[in-house]
Amino acid sequence: MPTTRVLWNFLSTDSLSSKISLMSNPQLVEFQTSDKLNLPGLFYEPFRKTDKAALYLHGNGSSSVFYDVTIMNFLGSELNLHQIAFLPFNNRGANYITKLRVDDEHKKWIKIGTTYELIRDCIYDIDAAVSFLKSRNYREFYLIGHSTGANKICVYNYYKPQNSISKYILLGGGDDTGIYYKQLGPRKFRLALQKAKQEIQKGNGGKLVPKYLVDYLFSYQSLYDTLNPDGDYNIFPFLESLEKIKLSKKPLFREYKSITKPTLVIYGSDDEYCYGKVSEIIETLGKMSSVPGKFKLQIINDCDHGFDGKEGELVDIITRWLSA
Repeated sequence: MPTTRVLWNFLSTDSLSSKISLMSNPQLVEFQTSDKLNLPGLFYEPFRKTDKAALYLHGNGSSSVFYDVTIMNFLGSELNLHQIAFLPFNNRGANYITKLRVDDEHKKWIKIGTTYELIRDCIYDIDAAVSFLKSRNYREFYLIGHSTGANKICVYNYYKPQNSISKYILLGGGDDTGIYYKQLGPRKFRLALQKAKQEIQKGNGGKLVPKYLVDYLFSYQSLYDTLNPDGDYNIFPFLESLEKIKLSKKPLFREYKSITKPTLVIYGSDDEYCYGKVSEIIETLGKMSSVPGKFKLQIINDCDHGFDGKEGELVDIITRWLSA
Protein backbone atom coordinates (compact mmCIF):
# COMPACT_ATOMS: atom_id res chain seq x y z
CA MET A 1 0.00 0.00 0.00
CA PRO A 2 1.48 3.40 -0.95
CA THR A 3 2.29 6.19 1.44
CA THR A 4 -0.53 8.77 1.22
CA ARG A 5 -1.04 12.25 2.57
CA VAL A 6 -3.68 14.96 2.28
CA LEU A 7 -1.77 18.19 1.67
CA TRP A 8 -4.64 20.70 1.70
CA ASN A 9 -8.20 21.28 0.61
CA PHE A 10 -8.40 22.93 -2.81
CA LEU A 11 -11.58 25.00 -2.97
CA SER A 12 -12.80 25.57 -6.51
CA THR A 13 -14.22 28.83 -7.83
CA ASP A 14 -14.72 27.41 -11.30
CA SER A 15 -17.59 28.96 -13.30
CA LEU A 16 -17.92 26.29 -15.99
CA SER A 17 -20.82 24.67 -14.21
CA SER A 18 -23.11 25.81 -11.42
CA LYS A 19 -23.10 22.20 -10.25
CA ILE A 20 -19.51 22.53 -9.04
CA SER A 21 -20.76 24.09 -5.82
CA LEU A 22 -22.55 20.82 -5.08
CA MET A 23 -19.40 18.70 -5.01
CA SER A 24 -17.24 18.02 -1.99
CA ASN A 25 -14.08 20.04 -1.51
CA PRO A 26 -11.30 18.47 -3.63
CA GLN A 27 -8.19 17.57 -1.69
CA LEU A 28 -4.58 17.89 -2.79
CA VAL A 29 -3.07 14.48 -2.04
CA GLU A 30 0.22 12.69 -2.50
CA PHE A 31 0.96 8.99 -2.90
CA GLN A 32 4.07 6.92 -3.46
CA THR A 33 4.95 4.54 -6.29
CA SER A 34 6.66 1.21 -5.72
CA ASP A 35 9.93 2.77 -6.96
CA LYS A 36 9.55 5.43 -4.23
CA LEU A 37 8.47 8.49 -6.26
CA ASN A 38 5.96 10.82 -4.61
CA LEU A 39 3.21 11.93 -7.01
CA PRO A 40 0.69 14.73 -6.27
CA GLY A 41 -2.95 14.71 -7.31
CA LEU A 42 -6.39 16.26 -6.83
CA PHE A 43 -8.97 14.02 -5.18
CA TYR A 44 -12.69 14.69 -5.67
CA GLU A 45 -15.10 12.63 -3.56
CA PRO A 46 -18.92 12.69 -3.74
CA PHE A 47 -20.82 13.63 -0.59
CA ARG A 48 -22.54 10.24 -0.67
CA LYS A 49 -20.34 7.18 -0.20
CA THR A 50 -19.46 5.23 -3.36
CA ASP A 51 -17.03 2.49 -4.33
CA LYS A 52 -16.47 3.81 -7.89
CA ALA A 53 -13.53 6.02 -8.88
CA ALA A 54 -12.02 7.37 -12.10
CA LEU A 55 -8.29 8.07 -12.54
CA TYR A 56 -6.97 10.62 -15.05
CA LEU A 57 -3.66 10.50 -16.96
CA HIS A 58 -2.58 13.79 -18.54
CA GLY A 59 -0.47 14.07 -21.69
CA ASN A 60 3.23 14.85 -21.93
CA GLY A 61 5.21 18.00 -22.64
CA SER A 62 4.07 20.91 -20.50
CA SER A 63 1.01 19.01 -19.25
CA SER A 64 -0.03 18.95 -15.61
CA VAL A 65 -3.43 18.48 -13.96
CA PHE A 66 -2.63 21.61 -11.96
CA TYR A 67 -2.44 23.65 -15.17
CA ASP A 68 -5.90 22.37 -16.17
CA VAL A 69 -7.79 22.95 -12.93
CA THR A 70 -10.82 24.36 -14.78
CA ILE A 71 -11.54 21.18 -16.74
CA MET A 72 -10.43 19.00 -13.80
CA ASN A 73 -12.98 20.75 -11.56
CA PHE A 74 -15.68 20.45 -14.19
CA LEU A 75 -15.04 16.75 -14.78
CA GLY A 76 -14.68 16.14 -11.05
CA SER A 77 -17.98 17.79 -10.25
CA GLU A 78 -19.89 15.91 -12.95
CA LEU A 79 -18.41 12.56 -11.99
CA ASN A 80 -19.20 13.24 -8.33
CA LEU A 81 -22.82 13.97 -9.29
CA HIS A 82 -22.87 10.52 -10.91
CA GLN A 83 -21.48 8.98 -7.71
CA ILE A 84 -17.96 8.49 -9.08
CA ALA A 85 -14.89 9.80 -7.25
CA PHE A 86 -12.18 11.40 -9.40
CA LEU A 87 -8.38 11.31 -9.07
CA PRO A 88 -6.42 13.33 -11.64
CA PHE A 89 -2.73 13.25 -10.72
CA ASN A 90 0.62 14.35 -12.05
CA ASN A 91 2.46 11.29 -13.31
CA ARG A 92 6.21 11.19 -13.83
CA GLY A 93 5.79 12.66 -17.33
CA ALA A 94 4.37 15.97 -16.05
CA ASN A 95 6.15 19.10 -17.34
CA TYR A 96 9.28 18.94 -19.48
CA ILE A 97 11.64 18.75 -16.51
CA THR A 98 10.74 18.63 -12.84
CA LYS A 99 12.17 17.23 -9.63
CA LEU A 100 10.45 14.49 -7.67
CA ARG A 101 11.38 13.27 -4.22
CA VAL A 102 12.51 9.66 -3.92
CA ASP A 103 11.69 8.44 -0.42
CA ASP A 104 14.24 5.63 -0.21
CA GLU A 105 17.01 5.35 2.34
CA HIS A 106 18.90 8.22 0.65
CA LYS A 107 15.93 10.67 0.58
CA LYS A 108 17.12 12.13 -2.71
CA TRP A 109 15.51 14.19 -5.49
CA ILE A 110 15.71 13.17 -9.14
CA LYS A 111 15.04 14.95 -12.43
CA ILE A 112 12.05 13.54 -14.24
CA GLY A 113 9.32 14.78 -16.60
CA THR A 114 8.74 14.23 -20.31
CA THR A 115 12.42 14.88 -20.99
CA TYR A 116 13.50 11.78 -19.06
CA GLU A 117 10.43 9.55 -18.84
CA LEU A 118 10.16 6.06 -20.30
CA ILE A 119 6.52 5.35 -21.14
CA ARG A 120 6.46 1.83 -19.67
CA ASP A 121 7.11 3.33 -16.23
CA CYS A 122 3.48 4.48 -16.32
CA ILE A 123 2.72 1.05 -14.82
CA TYR A 124 4.27 2.18 -11.51
CA ASP A 125 2.24 5.40 -11.52
CA ILE A 126 -1.12 3.83 -12.36
CA ASP A 127 -0.64 1.01 -9.85
CA ALA A 128 0.20 3.54 -7.13
CA ALA A 129 -2.93 5.59 -7.90
CA VAL A 130 -5.10 2.46 -7.79
CA SER A 131 -3.52 1.43 -4.48
CA PHE A 132 -4.26 4.88 -3.07
CA LEU A 133 -7.92 4.51 -4.05
CA LYS A 134 -8.09 1.00 -2.62
CA SER A 135 -6.77 2.38 0.67
CA ARG A 136 -9.84 4.67 0.62
CA ASN A 137 -12.14 1.65 0.10
CA TYR A 138 -12.83 2.13 -3.61
CA ARG A 139 -13.33 -1.09 -5.53
CA GLU A 140 -14.41 -0.25 -9.10
CA PHE A 141 -11.99 1.77 -11.24
CA TYR A 142 -12.12 3.64 -14.55
CA LEU A 143 -9.00 4.92 -16.31
CA ILE A 144 -9.15 8.10 -18.43
CA GLY A 145 -6.14 9.14 -20.51
CA HIS A 146 -5.68 12.19 -22.73
CA SER A 147 -3.05 12.38 -25.51
CA THR A 148 0.00 10.43 -24.26
CA GLY A 149 -2.22 9.41 -21.35
CA ALA A 150 -4.27 7.38 -23.84
CA ASN A 151 -1.08 5.73 -25.10
CA LYS A 152 -0.17 4.89 -21.51
CA ILE A 153 -3.49 3.14 -20.95
CA CYS A 154 -2.71 0.84 -23.87
CA VAL A 155 0.81 0.20 -22.56
CA TYR A 156 -0.57 -0.55 -19.10
CA ASN A 157 -3.20 -2.94 -20.42
CA TYR A 158 -0.72 -4.73 -22.70
CA TYR A 159 1.86 -5.41 -19.99
CA LYS A 160 -0.61 -5.87 -17.16
CA PRO A 161 -3.87 -7.23 -18.64
CA GLN A 162 -4.98 -8.71 -15.31
CA ASN A 163 -5.43 -5.32 -13.68
CA SER A 164 -8.11 -3.70 -11.50
CA ILE A 165 -9.53 -1.33 -14.14
CA SER A 166 -13.12 -1.95 -15.34
CA LYS A 167 -13.33 0.59 -18.20
CA TYR A 168 -10.93 2.66 -20.28
CA ILE A 169 -11.41 6.09 -21.90
CA LEU A 170 -8.91 7.07 -24.61
CA LEU A 171 -8.96 10.77 -25.52
CA GLY A 172 -6.94 11.85 -28.56
CA GLY A 173 -4.29 9.12 -28.46
CA GLY A 174 -1.28 10.25 -30.49
CA ASP A 175 1.11 8.93 -33.14
CA ASP A 176 4.28 10.62 -31.86
CA THR A 177 6.56 8.29 -33.79
CA GLY A 178 4.81 9.13 -37.06
CA ILE A 179 4.63 12.84 -36.29
CA TYR A 180 8.39 13.04 -35.71
CA TYR A 181 9.01 10.99 -38.85
CA LYS A 182 6.99 13.57 -40.80
CA GLN A 183 8.70 16.54 -39.15
CA LEU A 184 12.26 15.26 -39.36
CA GLY A 185 12.07 13.43 -42.67
CA PRO A 186 13.27 9.84 -43.23
CA ARG A 187 17.02 10.55 -43.13
CA LYS A 188 17.11 12.75 -40.03
CA PHE A 189 14.60 10.48 -38.25
CA ARG A 190 16.86 7.45 -38.71
CA LEU A 191 19.93 9.48 -37.73
CA ALA A 192 18.27 10.64 -34.50
CA LEU A 193 17.12 7.11 -33.67
CA GLN A 194 20.59 5.66 -34.33
CA LYS A 195 22.39 8.39 -32.37
CA ALA A 196 20.06 7.99 -29.38
CA LYS A 197 20.64 4.23 -29.34
CA GLN A 198 24.42 4.68 -29.48
CA GLU A 199 24.44 7.19 -26.62
CA ILE A 200 22.26 4.93 -24.46
CA GLN A 201 24.71 2.06 -25.06
CA LYS A 202 27.53 4.38 -23.91
CA GLY A 203 25.68 5.08 -20.67
CA ASN A 204 24.58 8.58 -21.73
CA GLY A 205 20.83 7.94 -21.82
CA GLY A 206 20.14 10.72 -19.31
CA LYS A 207 22.03 13.40 -21.24
CA LEU A 208 20.10 16.01 -23.20
CA VAL A 209 19.91 15.70 -26.97
CA PRO A 210 21.56 18.59 -28.90
CA LYS A 211 19.23 20.81 -30.90
CA TYR A 212 20.85 19.97 -34.21
CA LEU A 213 19.47 16.47 -33.81
CA VAL A 214 15.96 17.30 -32.55
CA ASP A 215 14.76 20.78 -31.61
CA TYR A 216 12.86 19.54 -28.57
CA LEU A 217 13.76 18.97 -24.92
CA PHE A 218 14.65 15.26 -24.90
CA SER A 219 17.18 13.08 -23.17
CA TYR A 220 18.62 10.34 -25.35
CA GLN A 221 16.59 7.70 -23.50
CA SER A 222 13.26 9.52 -23.92
CA LEU A 223 14.03 10.36 -27.55
CA TYR A 224 14.71 6.72 -28.36
CA ASP A 225 11.61 5.66 -26.42
CA THR A 226 9.48 8.07 -28.46
CA LEU A 227 10.97 7.50 -31.92
CA ASN A 228 11.51 3.74 -31.84
CA PRO A 229 8.83 2.28 -34.18
CA ASP A 230 9.05 -1.06 -32.36
CA GLY A 231 9.02 0.50 -28.90
CA ASP A 232 6.30 0.99 -26.31
CA TYR A 233 5.47 4.54 -27.39
CA ASN A 234 4.30 3.59 -30.89
CA ILE A 235 0.74 2.68 -29.89
CA PHE A 236 -1.25 4.49 -32.59
CA PRO A 237 0.76 4.16 -35.84
CA PHE A 238 -1.69 6.18 -37.92
CA LEU A 239 0.93 7.39 -40.42
CA GLU A 240 2.07 3.85 -41.15
CA SER A 241 -1.48 2.59 -41.46
CA LEU A 242 -2.98 5.42 -43.53
CA GLU A 243 -0.03 6.25 -45.77
CA LYS A 244 1.40 2.73 -46.04
CA ILE A 245 4.80 3.78 -44.71
CA LYS A 246 6.74 0.86 -43.26
CA LEU A 247 8.53 1.86 -40.04
CA SER A 248 7.90 -0.90 -37.52
CA LYS A 249 8.38 -4.65 -37.42
CA LYS A 250 5.89 -5.25 -34.61
CA PRO A 251 2.23 -5.71 -35.61
CA LEU A 252 0.45 -2.39 -36.07
CA PHE A 253 -1.80 -1.40 -33.13
CA ARG A 254 -0.57 -4.42 -31.17
CA GLU A 255 -1.16 -2.87 -27.74
CA TYR A 256 -4.49 -1.26 -28.67
CA LYS A 257 -5.73 -4.60 -30.05
CA SER A 258 -4.92 -6.28 -26.73
CA ILE A 259 -7.75 -4.35 -25.01
CA THR A 260 -10.83 -6.45 -24.30
CA LYS A 261 -12.46 -4.25 -21.65
CA PRO A 262 -15.23 -1.70 -22.35
CA THR A 263 -13.47 1.26 -23.97
CA LEU A 264 -14.57 4.74 -25.05
CA VAL A 265 -12.46 6.45 -27.73
CA ILE A 266 -12.93 10.17 -28.49
CA TYR A 267 -11.17 12.56 -30.88
CA GLY A 268 -11.80 16.18 -31.78
CA SER A 269 -12.71 16.65 -35.45
CA ASP A 270 -9.88 19.19 -35.85
CA ASP A 271 -7.23 17.36 -33.84
CA GLU A 272 -4.01 18.92 -35.11
CA TYR A 273 -2.02 15.72 -34.56
CA CYS A 274 -4.18 13.50 -36.78
CA TYR A 275 -2.84 14.46 -40.22
CA GLY A 276 -6.23 15.98 -41.11
CA LYS A 277 -7.74 12.49 -41.19
CA VAL A 278 -9.75 12.11 -37.98
CA SER A 279 -12.61 10.24 -39.68
CA GLU A 280 -10.19 7.76 -41.23
CA ILE A 281 -8.44 7.32 -37.88
CA ILE A 282 -11.71 6.55 -36.10
CA GLU A 283 -12.59 4.08 -38.86
CA THR A 284 -9.18 2.41 -38.50
CA LEU A 285 -9.49 2.14 -34.72
CA GLY A 286 -12.94 0.62 -35.15
CA LYS A 287 -11.50 -2.07 -37.40
CA MET A 288 -8.60 -2.69 -35.01
CA SER A 289 -10.83 -3.09 -31.95
CA SER A 290 -10.49 -6.69 -30.78
CA VAL A 291 -13.99 -6.83 -29.28
CA PRO A 292 -16.00 -4.29 -31.34
CA GLY A 293 -19.11 -4.65 -29.17
CA LYS A 294 -17.20 -3.31 -26.17
CA PHE A 295 -15.83 -0.23 -27.97
CA LYS A 296 -17.56 3.11 -28.49
CA LEU A 297 -15.78 5.49 -30.87
CA GLN A 298 -16.86 9.10 -31.25
CA ILE A 299 -15.81 12.39 -32.84
CA ILE A 300 -16.64 15.75 -31.23
CA ASN A 301 -17.11 18.32 -33.97
CA ASP A 302 -15.35 21.67 -34.19
CA CYS A 303 -12.66 21.13 -31.58
CA ASP A 304 -8.94 20.43 -31.47
CA HIS A 305 -6.66 17.98 -29.67
CA GLY A 306 -7.42 19.61 -26.32
CA PHE A 307 -11.21 19.70 -26.93
CA ASP A 308 -11.08 23.48 -26.43
CA GLY A 309 -14.54 25.01 -26.39
CA LYS A 310 -16.23 21.62 -26.18
CA GLU A 311 -15.29 20.65 -22.65
CA GLY A 312 -18.93 20.45 -21.60
CA GLU A 313 -19.80 18.05 -24.41
CA LEU A 314 -16.72 15.94 -23.66
CA VAL A 315 -17.55 15.68 -19.96
CA ASP A 316 -21.18 14.84 -20.73
CA ILE A 317 -20.16 11.98 -23.06
CA ILE A 318 -17.72 10.60 -20.49
CA THR A 319 -20.09 10.69 -17.52
CA ARG A 320 -23.02 9.25 -19.46
CA TRP A 321 -20.91 6.37 -20.78
CA LEU A 322 -19.42 5.57 -17.37
CA SER A 323 -22.86 5.68 -15.74
CA ALA A 324 -24.60 3.53 -18.36
